[in-house]
Amino acid sequence: MLGIGSRLGSAPNSGVYRALAQRDFRLLWLGSIASTFAMQMQIVARGWLIYDMTESPLALTWVLLSFMLPSVAFSLIGGVLADRIAKKPIMVFAQLVNVVSVGSLAVIIYTGNITFWHFIYFGVISGSAMSIGMPTRTSIIPELVDRNAVVSSLALQSSTFNFSRIVGPALAGTLIAIFATGDTTSTRGVGLVYFVITTLVVCSVSLTAMMNYRGEPVRMIKNSIAEDLSECFRFLRGARLLIALLLMTIVPTTFGFAVILLLPVFTKEVLGGGPAQLGLLSMALGIGAVVGSMGLALRGEIRKKGRMMFHAAFAWIVLLVGYAFSESLYIAMIFLGLAGVAGALLTTLNMSTMQLLIPQELRGRVNSLIMMAHGLMPLGVIPVGFVAEFFSIQTALLVGVVALLLSLTGIRLAYPELWRLGCIRTPYDPPGQERPEVPSAALAAKAN
Repeated sequence: MLGIGSRLGSAPNSGVYRALAQRDFRLLWLGSIASTFAMQMQIVARGWLIYDMTESPLALTWVLLSFMLPSVAFSLIGGVLADRIAKKPIMVFAQLVNVVSVGSLAVIIYTGNITFWHFIYFGVISGSAMSIGMPTRTSIIPELVDRNAVVSSLALQSSTFNFSRIVGPALAGTLIAIFATGDTTSTRGVGLVYFVITTLVVCSVSLTAMMNYRGEPVRMIKNSIAEDLSECFRFLRGARLLIALLLMTIVPTTFGFAVILLLPVFTKEVLGGGPAQLGLLSMALGIGAVVGSMGLALRGEIRKKGRMMFHAAFAWIVLLVGYAFSESLYIAMIFLGLAGVAGALLTTLNMSTMQLLIPQELRGRVNSLIMMAHGLMPLGVIPVGFVAEFFSIQTALLVGVVALLLSLTGIRLAYPELWRLGCIRTPYDPPGQERPEVPSAALAAKAN
């Protein structure tokens, strides 16, 4: 069998090659490239237009809330569906809803009829579609590749997302400047960018529809939705390590995301820049993230996963402080680039480890809980937004960094087993080969 007799990572590119050798994974990956480019371009175009219309950091927070809070309401439904019916139709349907949402917003912006509330309404629609589709999109990856390629495949997906941070924001900022012919307050430039975004989303749904693998559920017995959710919560109640990993990805995202959300404010107030400078800052963050995620994809297995996650998280904190005090565009880009490396190492390693610990029959529901937790992320951004509104953007960034430091320290003290997390034994390990095991609490929960 492929992979027997070799350790994951013994050939640096083996995991990447095994993943890309699968036609359906290639289609999913290419579709992800299109959708993540669209997402990154939309963040820049939307953020610039909203801040130009309102000149309020809080306005950016409310729009983010409209997009993320549906995750809390609907992601559990998406997770249950992912474990009960074929995954491919769910992904296609969710993407089609997003096409309609983004395309409609493009028309409204281009015609000059846009208001702040349009971003709220369409944010709810797009957020709801994402909450249904994303648990399925994440949980299908371990089914498309062999188990030893899961870390590399998820790192490759992450690198795709991060690569889009490089080109997407820079492209969006440049197109706004070109289409607006110098008048960056013009809705025409942003509207044309939204038409480009709509085209990318159409490409993504087309590639997903071309997949042969449907992702049929593995369970023969169909419980009620309430029983399905109860089974998921019983698993998590005994999965102490999985809960620690969940906290390790939610906390940094909650407070660290304020950096990305408030980039338009930082660009205008501190650097005195415009959409082109905003694109460069986002590009720097993306370059660093690509370096981190691709390095992990090529490296494969990491023996001391827990320590690397904590080291990356604390390095992220230091780099965010440097960014907050930067008053030069190029210095800010350097700090954001290095922060991107640390952030990618943390989030990609965390997510791939969680996918290996979750049984396939529960993967959709557990991933929906992960996404639901991410939907609470704006609650941590709100106080940072308030500080930026009434004090300064640099003070707000420092508040977020302090909250991040205290939270990570609490996780380190409350879950010492996460620090000791090592390799995870897979079916491809040769008999008799000794490898560090993860603490058994999460795996024992499955047996219970």
